[in-house]
Amino acid sequence: MALRVNKMAREDKLVGRESYTQLDDGLDTLNFDNRFVRELPADGETKNYTRQVHKACYSFVAPTRVAQPKLVAYSREVAERLDLNERVCLSDDFAEVFSGNRVLKGMQPHATCYGGHQFGNWAGQLGDGRAIMLGELVNRDGLRSVLQLKGAGLTPYSRTADGLAVLRSSVREFLCSEAMYHLGVPTTRALSLVLSGEQVVRDMFYDGNPRMEPGAIVCRVAESFTRFGSFEIFTSRGEIAQLKKLVDYTIRVDFPHLGDPSPQVYGMWFEEVCRKTAEMIVHWMRVGFVHGVMNTDNMSILGLTIDFGPYGWLEDYDPDWTPNTTDAEGRRYRFGHQPQIALWNLVQLANAIYPLFEGVEPLQAGLELYSEYYQRAYSWMMAGKLGLIKSTPGQVDEIVSELTNILQLTETDMTIFFRQLAKIAISPGVLSEDNDDQLFEAIVPAYYRPELITEDIKFETVSWLRRYLACCIEQPGPDRERRAKMNAVNPKYVLRNYL
Repeated sequence: MALRVNKMAREDKLVGRESYTQLDDGLDTLNFDNRFVRELPADGETKNYTRQVHKACYSFVAPTRVAQPKLVAYSREVAERLDLNERVCLSDDFAEVFSGNRVLKGMQPHATCYGGHQFGNWAGQLGDGRAIMLGELVNRDGLRSVLQLKGAGLTPYSRTADGLAVLRSSVREFLCSEAMYHLGVPTTRALSLVLSGEQVVRDMFYDGNPRMEPGAIVCRVAESFTRFGSFEIFTSRGEIAQLKKLVDYTIRVDFPHLGDPSPQVYGMWFEEVCRKTAEMIVHWMRVGFVHGVMNTDNMSILGLTIDFGPYGWLEDYDPDWTPNTTDAEGRRYRFGHQPQIALWNLVQLANAIYPLFEGVEPLQAGLELYSEYYQRAYSWMMAGKLGLIKSTPGQVDEIVSELTNILQLTETDMTIFFRQLAKIAISPGVLSEDNDDQLFEAIVPAYYRPELITEDIKFETVSWLRRYLACCIEQPGPDRERRAKMNAVNPKYVLRNYL
């Protein structure tokens, strides 16, 4: 992962003090083209206080100044995408800008307005309570990126919160954004992680014992941060003119290949949103990722993983597991339920944009496309995880169905299991009855409590392995190709929260 940590950036032997003053021009020459602000309706109130914001897509608001910004880490790849080099990123000025202390020429800081369904219930206006868009940067290749600070202070949408973030959660967001990208999962990215130099009160364990923690700010980067809830808020208030403006803008800027907005294009656009959402969920299921808070305000219109809160990766394979302690009873956002929740959220988006349609048929077509596309893509993905690309869909589905049962017979680490499975060599004697013990030993490293494995569990597991390996034998090409293909889609490492 291409991350750089500012370990000794302040030492003269690394970067001389004279270098920092020479680097200021690198930030000042960045090209901002804030089309979102320019073309969409703004909140007429410029004072920063908590309120309901009507008929507006955003409110202008400046980041709150912090005491002593200090760079913790940055992503070299994201910096390069923004035309920023290493020396600029290690400068004091970089920390000033990406903590919110300094606003560059061309930036127009603002917080966006949106609503959302939270845990199945309409929650009304939510908005960027602690996130502030700095602006839309266009790099030398014409690529547009929205820069957003998370933890940058109060906005009109902060409700009763303080608008801040702590280092603990900010580290997790920074790392997860970049880990997801390198695992091939559609996601927002993270440019930087900066300490604020201030303390923030948080109840880490939600046990009524809050304490002071170091404050921090993450700069998040995406082509767009528009959410399903960005459209829902307008329809909920009957503000259809503003809804249409946002939909038309989104099509022109984020989906320009569809053509100029029209009733027909609206349907094409919704279908593409459904398809992108299905693709994202398939990737989540591939790597064992659980978002934890799949509210409609956390669903990206571009099918990007957004808002890393109480996320987690499956360790022992448990389809009912959720990392969200507030969802522990209902488990609405559990791992195995994510595909259905994504569809439910798409239904809410369909309801929100329905006023722009002449009938329900295009929206229904999009929802049906989601279900059909997801099933096909999921089957294809699982075939890749198992190295069974040339098998028939029926064969793969049967093997997968049996596997999900096998993985739940005892605590089995999903990530380690698939990597161990790839190590089993497809040799002439692999299906020999004398080879059962060797087959089983190959996957023992994936078990948390191997001493608890019973003879029945071992028998069922080996029986599945033999059926699986029989399918592998039918695959054309050398065994090393199967192993390489499996390792290309099965993570070797995932972020484990206890670490």
